[in-house]
Amino acid sequence: MKAAAILPSRNEPATITAVTTAVDTALGNGPTVIVNADSSDTPTTINNFAATGTRARKVPLAGLIRGKGAQILAAARRPELADAEAVLIADTDTRNPDPAVYAALLDHVRAGAAVAIADYPRHWDEANLTNHLARPLIAATTGHDVPQPLAGDLALSRQALVAVLRAVEALPRKLSEYVDGYGIDAFLLLTAIAIGPLASVRIDRPKQHAGSFPHLPAIYHQAVPVLLHLTATPTSPPVPPGGDTTSYRVSHRAVEPARLQSMLTTLESLGQHPDGYDERPWPQPAADAWYAVSSGAPAVEAARRLWPHYLRRVADWLTTGEHAAPRQRAGILATAHARLHTAVLTAAGARR
Repeated sequence: MKAAAILPSRNEPATITAVTTAVDTALGNGPTVIVNADSSDTPTTINNFAATGTRARKVPLAGLIRGKGAQILAAARRPELADAEAVLIADTDTRNPDPAVYAALLDHVRAGAAVAIADYPRHWDEANLTNHLARPLIAATTGHDVPQPLAGDLALSRQALVAVLRAVEALPRKLSEYVDGYGIDAFLLLTAIAIGPLASVRIDRPKQHAGSFPHLPAIYHQAVPVLLHLTATPTSPPVPPGGDTTSYRVSHRAVEPARLQSMLTTLESLGQHPDGYDERPWPQPAADAWYAVSSGAPAVEAARRLWPHYLRRVADWLTTGEHAAPRQRAGILATAHARLHTAVLTAAGARR
């Protein structure tokens, strides 16, 4: 079975060699190919990729337009991947790439999964879009509780990749633009699980990678409209989970007070305090946004209206989480998960 890998990169010369080597090890022997889809400002990253010794054939794609999704899709359309039965997509900013993780993802696809995705614990101050919105909303509307639905490390079957390339052509123009950016992660997962089985590969140590907080506005405004659009029609059974049945792995680390204050100041600068926040606390505004889109409202507009509520939720989480024990943090997230699940399913039932 031919396997392939896609490495989207932008200005990551320090990590591309290690990730390429780990991916090559995971691909194993046989006909394999690694495509580096690069949009760096300088040729250093693509040059480092080209200089890395591998058994797999290497295809460097340089000078691509910026956007993680655009890079992945450009690589996925390459003829070198046309006969690959399993395609790995790996983050290239990973500072601790593990070939065993990549191999496990590929093995699950070879065993019949449409998509296999990494499930690594995240530090408590990270993964805010995942923990507060993406994971519980996907669980409520698809029946799949994926601990890390926006993980950058995943593998797709040939059928899933074909479905992705077909589905992207049918998207509305604005959403297609967002899929070219940070919306790609939700798009890949939700498209793949619609056609076949999902496997989640548990990893015990946190992933070390570049922080996403500096890119929060871009990530939110590109990923959330895609997430709302693709979950607009629920497919899960109308049985909301209890707060103690959903497990969140929230790794502890000390956050310097100055850094935490800087994050809170940034959040405050990004949006005004939402009216009625206390009357409709999180996650109700998220359920309202989902209901609006499921009732025909544009996903982009619903995401825009949700933005200040999301900012307040993240600020509240950082403030509360600073003083909470790891088990308490996990419990807070699990309870909010169950509440969003209940609110979405209640809204869906009322609409019917």
